[in-house]
Amino acid sequence: DWRRSAGSDHLFVREREWEAAHTVWLWADLSPSMRFRGAAVLVSKRDRALVLTLALGELLAEGGERVGFLDVLPPTASRRVVERLAVALVARDRAAGDADSLPPPVRIGELSDVILVSDFLEPAEVIAARLRSLANRGVGGHLVEVLDPAEETLPYHGRAEIIGLEGDESMIAERVEGLRAAYTTRLAAHRQAIADVARSLGWSILRHRTDRPAAEALFGLHARVSGRAGADAAMTPRRSEPMETQP
Repeated sequence: DWRRSAGSDHLFVREREWEAAHTVWLWADLSPSMRFRGAAVLVSKRDRALVLTLALGELLAEGGERVGFLDVLPPTASRRVVERLAVALVARDRAAGDADSLPPPVRIGELSDVILVSDFLEPAEVIAARLRSLANRGVGGHLVEVLDPAEETLPYHGRAEIIGLEGDESMIAERVEGLRAAYTTRLAAHRQAIADVARSLGWSILRHRTDRPAAEALFGLHARVSGRAGADAAMTPRRSEPMETQP
């Protein structure tokens, strides 16, 4: 440190270290469609999304990251962030009722990541527009697509009534199995469209089924976020330390 050393008989050495001024914004889709649970699994999409979001918040807080939840909780480095987030989500649900199925179109600062957990079953063009509104310069994004296995395979047979969970009209299918090929083809195209949008923004996407352990998605997602936080870290000076010199 030449400035400090010039006014002293000691030689001061300025050490530098990696310090990440990093903020991670979380958001989980808690809309009515996320309450779906097929007969083959024990957990709904909504419950799995909450578990993943809260568990990831806990891991990030322990790692020293600033964690917030879009439109619910501002970023904080408190180790009690998960407890505060859970209380805030309960209060919001009681006040506002059913949540929106899209993340709020807020402005996110640089050196931030946004993690969105949803089934992403809104029209692809609507999702794309919302994602682009969040993708500011320097903002990293990670999508976690949570689906029930029944939504992937349409395993039903015979005559059935299909009812939307968000005020959609119902329909009667005389032979559900006859719809399966067209359904799976359309779902695959929709999922590919969402993946293409994420790729165009430089974001990652992780797919998770509710019949799989939550830990699989959690650890994979944490590794991606932690890797980006380290890559975005900036060199910042530490306090200069004196070093004795021989005459």
